[in-house]
Amino acid sequence: MLKSWLSKNPYQLIATAAFVDLFILCIAWEWFISPLRPGGSWLILKAIPLLFAIPGLWKGNVYTMQWASMLILLYITEGLVRILETGANFWMAALETTIGTVAFICLLMYLKPIKARAKAAKKERAEAEKRLI
Repeated sequence: MLKSWLSKNPYQLIATAAFVDLFILCIAWEWFISPLRPGGSWLILKAIPLLFAIPGLWKGNVYTMQWASMLILLYITEGLVRILETGANFWMAALETTIGTVAFICLLMYLKPIKARAKAAKKERAEAEKRLI
């Protein structure tokens, strides 16, 4: 178990943890901390898309990391909009924005060298094709 943790990129681990934390935050926020309606609301369903990303993030799937970096922007936006509310909603929104921002930055930092290698490989292929012509 420890070996699998040690083999992972730190940005990958932090991004995965942030998605898990954000999932827990969304459930808690809309279920019992400060739901829109007493007893919970359907807004709890906003946590479901995060579940689809977590396994791919843990495995280091580049495609998942790419679409998760776009998905997380929705949660950051919601946090920024709801930060204007008062009471517990303010703190939940601030936490959602912070966790989302950390996840977004970690995803970008994880993907940056991968994208650079892909760009360099594409450039090498183009140069090789020019030499063949």
